[in-house]
Amino acid sequence: MNKDVTEVPEGKISLLDAVPVRCSHITTEWDGDCVVISYPRFKRKWMRRLLLPKGMSPDIHVHLEEHGSAVWNLIDGQRTVREIVSLLAEHFHPDEDYASRVTTYMMQLQRDNFVKLKIEA
Repeated sequence: MNKDVTEVPEGKISLLDAVPVRCSHITTEWDGDCVVISYPRFKRKWMRRLLLPKGMSPDIHVHLEEHGSAVWNLIDGQRTVREIVSLLAEHFHPDEDYASRVTTYMMQLQRDNFVKLKIEA
């Protein structure tokens, strides 16, 4: 049974064992070597129609840099954060604090509602 990380079951949970899953309202595009993720400015269509100024995009676009793009590309709903860290470790030549940097980035993606973090119960 899958649960959100925010629903903490008994015992300690390592974020490295969580599986990030992209949220369904996020779209992904490529701009050269980097990812651009987009999400709607307003949840409801009537809000877009009434509140969106003319000429403004109905979506907010977030341009990820090289490292963020590499992490985003590996988020497939199957890999754990630990697996993502190990896949990126060789390419980015991480220091000893690399796993902590990636987990901090994952937590930011979750706070921004770009991903949900699931754990196996």
